[in-house]
Amino acid sequence: MNAELFRAYCLKKHAVTESFPFDQTTLVFKVANKMFALTGLETAEFSVNLKCDPERAIELREEYHCIKSGFHMNKHHWNTVTPQACLTHQQFFELVDHSYNLVVASLPKKVKLEFGFKE
Repeated sequence: MNAELFRAYCLKKHAVTESFPFDQTTLVFKVANKMFALTGLETAEFSVNLKCDPERAIELREEYHCIKSGFHMNKHHWNTVTPQACLTHQQFFELVDHSYNLVVASLPKKVKLEFGFKE
């Protein structure tokens, strides 16, 4: 897994944008203007911060050594994932999907309609 594959996967999703709101090396992906994933492009080892259901976040951290509490993020809702250390591409993409779906589910109905999500 690398940043290019991750980026391509994120950009295939509905209503996703990418930007560098924090600095020139932290790539952020948003769905309907809400962040669901970010990665530092300057790090030697590829890792991604992903939103996660709090209970599932704890389970994942206990099961996989490559999943830690979110670096520089709310530790309750975010994980830092270093996928090449212990996950298959499919497992990693499932975590990306989970993050994306959590954010979409939390959007107000009006915003969902504005961005073309079905209720």
